[in-house]
Amino acid sequence: MSFSRIPVKISVEGLGESKAVLIRFLSPRTVDAIVRLLPIEGRAAIWQSEIYFEIPLKIGVEKPKEIVKKGDLAYWPLGKAFCIFLNDMRPHSPVNIIGQITENIDIFNGVRSGAKIRVEKT
Repeated sequence: MSFSRIPVKISVEGLGESKAVLIRFLSPRTVDAIVRLLPIEGRAAIWQSEIYFEIPLKIGVEKPKEIVKKGDLAYWPLGKAFCIFLNDMRPHSPVNIIGQITENIDIFNGVRSGAKIRVEKT
């Protein structure tokens, strides 16, 4: 198993699951901290084409990005949240990119505010 790319699945209550990969070199401290927390879950919040939920992690900016791409996974330091981006966009404030959706991004189009989302290692 590679420590630089950590496969995870993201399950959405009532909608199914997608596959993703956490990529260490994008934000090593942030990715390591999130991997130690897995599995994590929370209730979805929606902002533009971003789905996010708060996680029990407080870490500062690391290689912060102001523009994200469709399928990017990120940690948002200001909101202490795990983020899934459904389109190329500019987040509310800079984020630490931590990975990428690899399969089934379309399930997130059906996510409603308050839906339970779970991220776990595969």
